[in-house]
Amino acid sequence: MSEDRTQNLPANHSFEERVFARFDAMEARFESRFSSIDARLERVEARLDGLEIRVQALESRALDTKPIWERALAEILEVKKGVQDLNRKIDVLNQDRLTGSCRSAGRREENGRAGIQSSIACHMA
Repeated sequence: MSEDRTQNLPANHSFEERVFARFDAMEARFESRFSSIDARLERVEARLDGLEIRVQALESRALDTKPIWERALAEILEVKKGVQDLNRKIDVLNQDRLTGSCRSAGRREENGRAGIQSSIACHMA
């Protein structure tokens, strides 16, 4: 049971050779791990390249839609101007209606001073 482990070591290899063999084994393990890390980094880089291509495509599409939005904004402004014009026309029509009712009231008055005074009063309002 009490066997001596030193007897299992090959006697023909020197200490330096055994240390270098050990270093070689460690180097092989490190090389294996570095290779797997390199492979993973390459996959990550490939995915990043794919994302970069997709972002560029989205940015170019955004630039493609810019003229559409500019036209839409111009049309919105045009509609707004049209609505303002319509509001102005409605105001004029309302004023004309009020003025017209004053004119008809003035015509109903007898000729002369009373008709002129009611017409002036309507225009002042």
